[in-house]
Amino acid sequence: MNINKNDIAVVVIDPQNDVLNEKRVSWDLVGKNVKLINFVTLMKKSVLLLALPISILANFSLRASADSTAGIVLSTKCRGGYNVNIWQKYTSGELLYRATSPNGNLSLGKGTSQATEGVRVYKFRSGIYQYWVWDGTLDNPQSGTLEVYKNNRILMKQACRKS
Repeated sequence: MNINKNDIAVVVIDPQNDVLNEKRVSWDLVGKNVKLINFVTLMKKSVLLLALPISILANFSLRASADSTAGIVLSTKCRGGYNVNIWQKYTSGELLYRATSPNGNLSLGKGTSQATEGVRVYKFRSGIYQYWVWDGTLDNPQSGTLEVYKNNRILMKQACRKS
């Protein structure tokens, strides 16, 4: 067997969402076999299988941005080394905030979105902190802003570019 690293992909997936869900992108590839072997019933009957972590190694031709539970809405790179992504869950529509920075990583959920002053702003809260991500500016739709508030007072404001 010849292995060419340009032809191989390792995909880590959530089987319950990616393989066993008829609404997901992989269903066309695996659905027939899932039904044929009655996989869901076998899983329910086997306590051992439910107790073990499941991992699947597959070679699929999926977009690099494919995600099992959410789709990317906005991706920005901000001054100060802040990288912010806004995601939306497929099933519930919930907005998620994912950020990396020199100070660490932050993940938040239950965001809101509204059109304000001609641009969209995504707002997230964590205790006394609020995180606002502006999708564009009136002058430049490819720009944006990350604002962090503590007790409704601005702590930080960073210029961003869509990535």
